[in-house]
Amino acid sequence: MNNTKAALSAWSGMVPFEDTSLAVNDTGGAGRPVVYLNGSYANRKHWRNVIGDLGPAWRHLTYDERARGDSQRSADYSFEACLRDIDAVLEARGVDRPLLVGWSYGAVLAVHWAARHPDRIAGVVAVDGAYPWGLTGEENREYIRRTFHRMRLALPLARPMGMAARMSAAQHAAINIELNEIVAAIGPVYDKVACPVRFIVASGGNTGGSAESMEQMRATLGPVLAARPNVQVSEKVGSNHEKVLRHDSGAVADAVREITAILDLEVH
Repeated sequence: MNNTKAALSAWSGMVPFEDTSLAVNDTGGAGRPVVYLNGSYANRKHWRNVIGDLGPAWRHLTYDERARGDSQRSADYSFEACLRDIDAVLEARGVDRPLLVGWSYGAVLAVHWAARHPDRIAGVVAVDGAYPWGLTGEENREYIRRTFHRMRLALPLARPMGMAARMSAAQHAAINIELNEIVAAIGPVYDKVACPVRFIVASGGNTGGSAESMEQMRATLGPVLAARPNVQVSEKVGSNHEKVLRHDSGAVADAVREITAILDLEVH
C-alpha cells in the first residue's frame, strides 16, 4: 500500500470505528501524507492555517477525536482509544507511513504512535507538547478535578470555538489526569522513536498554566534533545500554547518541510 504514488480525490466523511464515528477530511493528492492530531479537547479546524501555508504539495488528513468537533460520543475516551483511532483513520483512508503533526495532546499521541510503529512512521512534528513533565499524585489529581468542576458552565460555550468536547467536566478532567501521568513518563518512549522528530516550542503562559510553570515544562525537553540526535527543536516561537497554530503556523509548516527534506534525501 503506497498512497504517494497515485493522486486521490479529496474526501470528507465519517469513519465508523468501535462504538463511535470519526469525522475525517482528506485533501487527497499524490503528495506525502500529513496527519494532524488535535489538542485534548480541540477539533480539526485549528489546522487550517498550517494546511494553507503548506499548500497542495502534501496530502493533508485531519479528523476529530471522539466527542470532539463533529465526531460521535463514545464510552471510551482513554489515551489508548485515541491511539487506536489513528490506526482506524489510516486504514480507512489507505495511508502508509504518515508524517504525524500533533499539537499538545496530539503531540503526545504522535510520539507514542511513532514509538509503537517504527516501520510505519515517516516523522513527527510536536507542537508545544510531549514534554516529559506532568502533574501527578493525588493532590494534583484533585486540583485538576476541582478546576474542571469550576469550568463546567463555561465548557459548552467553548465548544463552538473548538476548545471543549461534548463531555462532562468530570470526563474532561479524567483525560487531563491521564495525560499528566503519561507525559510524566514519556522520556523512555523517545528511545523507541527512530524517525525525525521536530519540536515547535511556544512561549509564555496560557489559560492552563502560568508563564513560569509553562517554561519549566518546556525546559524538561533538554535531556531528550541531548540524548537523541533525531529529536531537535525546529523553532521557538513567540506565541503561547493556545495561539501557536494560529499565529505561528508558518513555523509548523517549515518543520514539516524540514522533515520532508530529510526523507527525500534518504530516498535519493
